[in-house]
Amino acid sequence: MSASNARVALRRQLAAKELVVAPGVFDGISAHLVARLGFQAGYLTGAGIAASGFGLPDIGLVTQTEMAERARMITGVLGDTPLIADADTGYGAELNVVRTVREYEAAGVAAIQLEDQAFPKKCGHLPDKELIGQEEFAVRLTAALEARTDPDLVVIARTDARGPLGVDAAIERANTYARAGADVIFVEAPQGVDEIERIAAEVSAPLLINLVIGGLTPIESTQRLRELGYAIAIYPSLPLGGAAFAMLTGLAELAGTDPKDLIPSKPAEFFNLVGLAEWSDLGERYRSEAVTGV
Repeated sequence: MSASNARVALRRQLAAKELVVAPGVFDGISAHLVARLGFQAGYLTGAGIAASGFGLPDIGLVTQTEMAERARMITGVLGDTPLIADADTGYGAELNVVRTVREYEAAGVAAIQLEDQAFPKKCGHLPDKELIGQEEFAVRLTAALEARTDPDLVVIARTDARGPLGVDAAIERANTYARAGADVIFVEAPQGVDEIERIAAEVSAPLLINLVIGGLTPIESTQRLRELGYAIAIYPSLPLGGAAFAMLTGLAELAGTDPKDLIPSKPAEFFNLVGLAEWSDLGERYRSEAVTGV
C-alpha cells in the first residue's frame, strides 16, 4: 500500500466518525505488533523515539531529521496501517515547519502533529511548559497546511495550554487552530473526566486524546470516548512502558536485585531512567550562569 493510500484510509476512518485507536510505535517490533494486531493506526511517539532510539528524555533533544528517518523506517514496517507522527513544535519557525512537513510527508506518514510549545519543548505531562502565542502558532499551522503536497495528509494541531494557562485558554486556542484549518485538534493533558467531556462539547473539530500511563489525564474507556465523539485516541506509553517493565524485571532478576525502586509510575520517573534529572541539572546550571553572567 502506498503512502497516499494509507492517508486515504485514515481520512476514511475519520469521516466514518469511529474512534481510531493508535498505540505508540517507536521501533520495528512495536510497529510490526501494531500492524499484526489490526489496529487502525500507529502513533509515532516522540517520547518513545527519544528514549528507545537515543537514550534521551522527551525535552526537545531529538532533531527533525532523526525523527523523520525513524518515521520512514516505521511506515515501511506498518505497510497499510497509517502512521500518525509526532513532530513536536515543527523544529523551529515557519520555514522549519515547512521543511518538517515535507520531510515527514516524504517519509510516508498519514498524519503529522504540531504543537504550540516554545522550543525546546517538553513532554506534555511534565511541568513548566512554555508556549508561543496562539496567533504565532496559527501562522505556523498555515505554513504546515500550505506545505503539504498531498491534500490527504492529515495535519493535527496540539495545544499545551492546559498546564500553564488553564482549560479555558486551552479550549480557546483549540478553536482558534480549528478555524485556521487544522484537520484534527489535540488538547494535551486535560485533568479530570469533566475536562475531557468539556473539551468534547466545546471544541468544534475532530479531536485527539492522549492517554499516558501515570499521566495527568484519566484513562477513559474507548467506549466512553466514542460516546463523547473523540476521533483518535493515542496510547503512546503503553507498548514502551510494557517493554521497559519487562526489561527491568528480567535484568534485575539476572543481576540478583530488586527492581521496585526503578519501576516508574509517572512520566517523569520513566524519563529519569534515560537521564532527565541529569539533563535538567545541566539546563539549570546554564540558566543560572546566564543570569549571573558567570
